[in-house]
Amino acid sequence: MKQFLLTTVFFLTIFTLQATDGYKIKVKIKGFEKDTIYLGYHYGEKQYLRDTTAKNAQGWFVFEGEKLLEPGMYLIVMPPDNKFFEILVNTDNQEFEVETSYDKPADEMKVKNSQDNQIFYDYLHFIASKRPEAEDLKKKIDEAGEDAAKKEPLEKKLESINDEVKNYQQNLLKKYPASLTGAIIKGTFGLEYPEFKGTEEEINLQKWRYTVDHYFDNIDLRDDRLVRTSFLFQRIDYFVNKLTVQHPDSINRGLDYILEKMDPKGENFKFYLVHFLNTFAKSNIAGMDAVYVHLVKKYYEKGLATWTDEETMKKILDNANTLEPLLIGKIAPNIQMQKQDGTKLSLHDIQSPYTVMFFWDPECGHCKKAAPFMVEFDKKFKSKGVTIFSICTEFTEDVPKCWESIKEKEFTDFINVVDPYHRSKYKTIYDIKSTPQIYILDSKKEILMKKIGAEQLGEVMDQIIKMGEEKKDPNKSSGK
Repeated sequence: MKQFLLTTVFFLTIFTLQATDGYKIKVKIKGFEKDTIYLGYHYGEKQYLRDTTAKNAQGWFVFEGEKLLEPGMYLIVMPPDNKFFEILVNTDNQEFEVETSYDKPADEMKVKNSQDNQIFYDYLHFIASKRPEAEDLKKKIDEAGEDAAKKEPLEKKLESINDEVKNYQQNLLKKYPASLTGAIIKGTFGLEYPEFKGTEEEINLQKWRYTVDHYFDNIDLRDDRLVRTSFLFQRIDYFVNKLTVQHPDSINRGLDYILEKMDPKGENFKFYLVHFLNTFAKSNIAGMDAVYVHLVKKYYEKGLATWTDEETMKKILDNANTLEPLLIGKIAPNIQMQKQDGTKLSLHDIQSPYTVMFFWDPECGHCKKAAPFMVEFDKKFKSKGVTIFSICTEFTEDVPKCWESIKEKEFTDFINVVDPYHRSKYKTIYDIKSTPQIYILDSKKEILMKKIGAEQLGEVMDQIIKMGEEKKDPNKSSGK
């Protein structure tokens, strides 16, 4: 019951009952001896507690509040093991009763004054009644193996059960088109694919493209009540992380596709824009900061995140503006530094097929661990056209530590530079909040890779050089 309900959530039908100024939900649970239960709710991928109440003299638990509950799927949670069952809450009907048992909450559920919940549990009872026979038939079909004479009649019986379920679902959708029950049932319908032609690889590609294009055909993303279910988050998460190519440009298109199907003033839009902004702000995957910047520029900067206060908005915009020039594919900002003898040297003055920018601090523990990897990397790749532009991040009177540490760490073959008075503002420009930081640039100083550890640098550089050679000579990639 618990596992089924976690993946089956239902939308609310608008009925003729009059809305009240608050909510009053009465719950009676036979066989539950504790004095307290909780009212929880789904929100995105998580569940939260909303209310708590104690048993009254008549054996009822009554949740009451002066403000209406947001519509969606709620949880009746029973301590101490936090076993729960779910109920539907509709804006137009927040005064109803449910009565059930602790051991079998779904099987013994009785509902009063809530047609939504009646539809919900009638459907669960129907599915539960069909499951044993269907599972038994599946088992017999497996046991039949390749024996067609045994399998065919079993498969027909199973198909008959499936048709019965489909008919029930279609009738429910027709009778209660605005119900959450109907919304979730429709949302779980499999796509009906057209006939694809070509090789197996071509057919698979066509099927994937069709799935992406039609994935949300049966889900109304403008329906803000779905944010308080587990259903919508699971579907959107799968679309973004499984169906979408994991490249920033593809993810940006995928997120735009989702957000543009939502009401920009609605709860779904707010939740998912904030969710994905935070997700990609925290991502440690190289290049995914481009998704964060895209979301800020397209939605926050254009005033669509109306819930964001002025101070937070400024931080978000400033962060995106800092990151934008540092995205993979951008030309690395030029900075003027100086060598130990005081000679000025700018990043863009370096003439090399590849430049590795290495920001480090003599006192940084992670930099000390990175040092031997950087030395080994230089020995391997210097002859392959790779130059290390090594930037020690000490200032003023601490700069001598840089030169001492360079000898100690054997960085003497690098191009070693400092900016004693931070005139270039490189820490701000390159968002150096911690060290070490590594950037790989091409001959035009375009950023090819960043946010990688020194221990990964050699492997990444091998791939970059290989890709560069294949770009110059396509025959290398084809093995000709």
